[in-house]
Amino acid sequence: MSSYFRQFSNLTYTFNGSNRLDCKMDYSDNRRDFLKTLGVGAVASTLAFKAPYVFAKNTSTIRVMGTHVTLQEELRQKAMLELGINIEFTPMGSAAVLKKVASDPSSFDLYEQWSDSINILCQAGAIQPIETERLTYWDEINPLSKTGKIVPEAKLGAGDSPNKLLYLQAGGTLATTPSDAISFLPYVHNVDSFGYNTQFIEKGIPYETESWSWLLDEKNKGKVALVNAPTIGIFDAALAAEAQGLMTFKDMGNMSISEIDQLFAILLQKKRQGHFAGFWTSVPQSVDFMKMKRVTIQSMFSPGVSACKGQGIPVVYASPKEGYRAWHGVMCLSANAQGHVKDAAYEYMNWWLSGYPGAFIARQGYYISNPERSQPLMSKAEWQYWYEGQEASMDLSGTDGKISVQAGQARDGGSYIKRFSNIAVWNTVMPNYDYSLDKWYELLNS
Repeated sequence: MSSYFRQFSNLTYTFNGSNRLDCKMDYSDNRRDFLKTLGVGAVASTLAFKAPYVFAKNTSTIRVMGTHVTLQEELRQKAMLELGINIEFTPMGSAAVLKKVASDPSSFDLYEQWSDSINILCQAGAIQPIETERLTYWDEINPLSKTGKIVPEAKLGAGDSPNKLLYLQAGGTLATTPSDAISFLPYVHNVDSFGYNTQFIEKGIPYETESWSWLLDEKNKGKVALVNAPTIGIFDAALAAEAQGLMTFKDMGNMSISEIDQLFAILLQKKRQGHFAGFWTSVPQSVDFMKMKRVTIQSMFSPGVSACKGQGIPVVYASPKEGYRAWHGVMCLSANAQGHVKDAAYEYMNWWLSGYPGAFIARQGYYISNPERSQPLMSKAEWQYWYEGQEASMDLSGTDGKISVQAGQARDGGSYIKRFSNIAVWNTVMPNYDYSLDKWYELLNS
């Protein structure tokens, strides 16, 4: 087990004078060891960042670090207008932003990324508990975030479903037992799979014939790509290997050392045989892979699929019969946030669930944890397409104002409930993460 998982039990909670929970950790030595493991140290402190957007105004300022998925200029401008606070956005790559916030909690007030970073941030002592009583729309957040299931009969999925990481317990652990303090605000989420070009691969039947096994199928040799993100790509590969009948996992969300060895032996052999055409690191690169016909099938994210379709590339976002790989966005409060800055951060968190942001991100294929509040801000055609899985009754525009959905098209995978009822595994930082990371880079460099 990696050092940060072994040390996670050191986390404790105390009440201050106002009865607010504060997340505290004696991490003088542990934190240095952890940062060394994470590969942060001096490197992170010298990372170069784009100058944040600043709106000069004599009022509270909050600094938000995250990725371009949610740190979009239209959202920043809208929030500042409606809240009357200054907001600085620093968007970065997912690995870079995680390193920065883990090593320096003073560098941000709010962090936006994925739930598989929660254990890392807690171990680093980088975040503090969020009080549910200060969340205006807490009661509106749907069961997916709170229980891991969108409906009772849905698959839970292996790995770290969001409810396993959400609730903070008195002893300093994260668990599924509800409490009045949480590790993150549940907001943006989606399911991912792979995209394939129907010019070269016959269109399959969603949930029946479409399969993760296609990623390792010999007939696609030389035209396959995986996402170069160890906590994501490893699960795409594992789902493909199991679907191909090449191996089985006792618990895909918590792979043993021997299972990791077996999986990467399969992948290394495939790579040496010329099976993989590449490993992409950004959504635009994944689009280029398809556009240049470098690949015909690959790991993909929703915006990449939409971009391909917008460019006339007939890409289908598969609905694998084995289930999706799911992810859940998190918004976390810096351990250093206090006073008026902390108050402003809560205002911003509440704004994110107030309706407009959910409607905005729906137009790029993502869901919000309280969608009913966003529904009145979406057209009937938008709601029917993005959430209900119905055919678009008219052309629909994306967040950039360009047509992204043609009238008559239906969303791959169907409705929100249908898609989130079929989860195979959640993005997860496994206890054997360090070992899997080494194996991943062996694969890339072989």
